[in-house]
Amino acid sequence: MIRLSSFFSKRKTKDEKALIRFIVKRFGYHPKKTSYFFQAITHKSLSNNSDSESSNERLEFLGDSILDAVVAEYVYSRFPDDDEGYLTKIKSKLVSRKTLSLIAEEMELREVIRYQRGRTINLNTLEGNAFEAIMGAIYLDSGYEAVKSSINNHVFKKYVDLNRVLEEEIDFKSKLFIWSQKNQFKLDFVVLSEENHGGNWTYTVLATVNEKHYGRGVGSSKKMAEQAASKETLELIGDV
Repeated sequence: MIRLSSFFSKRKTKDEKALIRFIVKRFGYHPKKTSYFFQAITHKSLSNNSDSESSNERLEFLGDSILDAVVAEYVYSRFPDDDEGYLTKIKSKLVSRKTLSLIAEEMELREVIRYQRGRTINLNTLEGNAFEAIMGAIYLDSGYEAVKSSINNHVFKKYVDLNRVLEEEIDFKSKLFIWSQKNQFKLDFVVLSEENHGGNWTYTVLATVNEKHYGRGVGSSKKMAEQAASKETLELIGDV
């Protein structure tokens, strides 16, 4: 026979329900043990004032390591033909404090973070730290595959513009342009083909230097294809 006190003790509080809804909506994950997630959103400024509160610093440490592994695997699979140096740069960009803070800001993570109001605290930093802590909470709650699924199938698809990240971090075109100017060479990019398959565009671009053919690049946008063509050109001239 189930005792009524036991039944009612298992009912979620209003705060628990609100946090669960937030995690499901923003991370695509349904929490099992909500205490992990309350800790993940608790800043030390609040925990220092209460013996019953634990800050998210330990979860942040754990989440940072798990996130690093998940993103490394993602980049490795996403760019099968690129070398270690390129993969390292992309991974570093994706897990950088700036990127994580931007993702957290898009998620409006500050709306659920628990911290001592009235103190001068950098909310962007708080959000980035809480994001990592939530990764740690998901890992403790369900394991590595749950974190991987959240990042690959929800966070990256909804909150990360990978094309913009690539263009900002790996600007091979600018590097090639500077090299061409320095040597007084004429640099041009020729679009060889534009194909549309099911609404997805694929561009093939050729880089020419003094009207001689060099690198070719393929991408989902002209900018991406030009970057790829520039990268191959720099490799051909031995400047990468």
